[in-house]
Amino acid sequence: MLNAGEYTGTELWRPGRERAEASRMWQFMAFAQARGAPAGDDYDRLHRWSVDEPAAFWGLLAEFLEIEFTAPPRAVLEHGDRMPGAKWFPGAELNFAAQLLRGDDERPAIVFRDEAGRRCELSFRELRRDVAAIAEGLRRAGVRPGDRVAGYLPNCPEAVIAMLATTSLGAVWSSASPDFGVNGAVDRFGQIGPRVLFTADGYRYAGKVFDCLDVAAGLETRVASIEQVVVVPFLADAPDLSALNAAVAWQAFGVPGATPQFKPMPFDHPVYILYSSGTTGRPKCIVHGAGGTLLQHRKEHALHTDIGPDDRLFFFTTCGWMMWNWLVSGLASGAAIVLYDGSPFEAGAGVLWRMAEEEGVTVFGVSAKYLSALEKSGYRPKDKCRLQSLRTVLSTGSPLAPAGFDFVYEAVADDVQLSSISGGTDLIACFALGNPMLPVRRGELQCLALGMAVDIYDDDGTPLPRGCGELVCTRPFPSMPVGFWGDETGAHYRAAYFERFPGVWAHGDFAEFTEHRGLIIHGRSDAVLNPGGVRIGTAEIYRQVEQLDAVLESLAVCQDWDGDQRIVLFVVLRAGAQLDDALRGAISNSIRSGASPRHVPAKIIAVPDLPRTKSGKITELAVRDVIHDREVTNTDALANPGALAHFRGLPELER
Repeated sequence: MLNAGEYTGTELWRPGRERAEASRMWQFMAFAQARGAPAGDDYDRLHRWSVDEPAAFWGLLAEFLEIEFTAPPRAVLEHGDRMPGAKWFPGAELNFAAQLLRGDDERPAIVFRDEAGRRCELSFRELRRDVAAIAEGLRRAGVRPGDRVAGYLPNCPEAVIAMLATTSLGAVWSSASPDFGVNGAVDRFGQIGPRVLFTADGYRYAGKVFDCLDVAAGLETRVASIEQVVVVPFLADAPDLSALNAAVAWQAFGVPGATPQFKPMPFDHPVYILYSSGTTGRPKCIVHGAGGTLLQHRKEHALHTDIGPDDRLFFFTTCGWMMWNWLVSGLASGAAIVLYDGSPFEAGAGVLWRMAEEEGVTVFGVSAKYLSALEKSGYRPKDKCRLQSLRTVLSTGSPLAPAGFDFVYEAVADDVQLSSISGGTDLIACFALGNPMLPVRRGELQCLALGMAVDIYDDDGTPLPRGCGELVCTRPFPSMPVGFWGDETGAHYRAAYFERFPGVWAHGDFAEFTEHRGLIIHGRSDAVLNPGGVRIGTAEIYRQVEQLDAVLESLAVCQDWDGDQRIVLFVVLRAGAQLDDALRGAISNSIRSGASPRHVPAKIIAVPDLPRTKSGKITELAVRDVIHDREVTNTDALANPGALAHFRGLPELER
């Protein structure tokens, strides 16, 4: 294994020429060149063209991917100089669900597994049948285009069916993970006014059973717009619905024998409402359009991940993370999507990898934190499982450390494309991700996404060809949000992305380009450390610390101190480890040698747990507020709000 201090950017994998030239990215390059794009097999040249000629690129992409418009666009792009304000594919109409349900045969569409060992499978024909049945139930319940339908569901086939049924009508789908309590669920659904709520009776996680009907009852009481609650029998065959006023069982709500119908809607008609994490206040309700979401996901699946009808696509996610929406869009490429609900460790560290072996998963997606935890567990998938089908490993959620790249190639497989990808809920897509034509380099995201004019700015808005700065996007892209729900003037939307650098999307990541035109993400900009006026990304510290066997996780913040700021590092230790002088020294030395002396924390403190969002991301901002005696305004957005108590009143922070 390479040492932490060795060069980040070392080539770890390169596709063979045959594999590269068989990829859909290569095929698109040839397709575009035949229609006027620059010739050659240079991806950077293709990317520059896709950014410089957005109308040509996105129009050819829609043609290449065979996007089915029920009414054609009058243009690809209008007002392309406005950001925000550009108009994509004006006049075009399509139906989002129809694009995902083009298959009508016995090929598998959904494979579902859970921690209790249950398994089921739906073909594309069965999926269309079930979507039609639930869509007719929604139609009879009065749901019309533009109405909102909410899902409070585990990651099960019924969640996918309900979403597709909703969007087949031109209605808008919004889902949250069932581990939100009633306040967190009300904070989200209460803002958007859903007419119908889909809920499960409960779910399992880490061997425990959790009830959902009490939260559903609270939603029914506190969200006046809810007219109907549909209960999925996830735990019991016939759950008790007596606590709800307007409840019906899933089986009774659907209408067997209904004919699939798909309502054509404008390209930018809302399809999803997603939510910001909400850890610093009430979550933003981010509205995404059908056409932009579809086109971005198809591009990222088909070109950047090389997904097609023979693939089985898995991502470990809940229905409250945008990666669920991204996963489900795999149906539009004809792939089977693999759903897993429950803990990835309850049945042993290998549960997801055994599933990948048994189901023939070709594209396997998880968070960087999962890969780190897997490495700490000592489990090596390639020693336990036959992963002949596995072609690509995806990682996102937080920056994947260089040591994480080493782990995948040493312990998973040496001939897979490892794609660390980065984007966000705000764009329901990626700014940087993988490329089946390019090598994988240690610690780097392989390339900038086609059509995305990504740059790095300094604090004054000057582009930085080298060095760390703010990740921005300087030109419009189709999956920019339609807006924020309830933001009638658009003021909150503009303030969120375009206030810092007028006319430029400021994403909130601290990043840098590499010499290979790859990208390194150093953490969120609002969590950047600033001791002595030097900006340090938190991921730069985590990469070094979490290579130590004794450290399971870490979190770094800056504490106001003596007229400046000092770095405080919190660590969660492996059972039996002690934060003594020897371990403190090892941590400091690892940071000093792998990063720089400026990165070495002034204080290193052991805590039993770190606060994290529902999607598993640690939240530095909440800890920063706690150690400065500021109120954390929305603990309902946290998966483990009790962890904040570990950071209050620490004597080490007083000296």
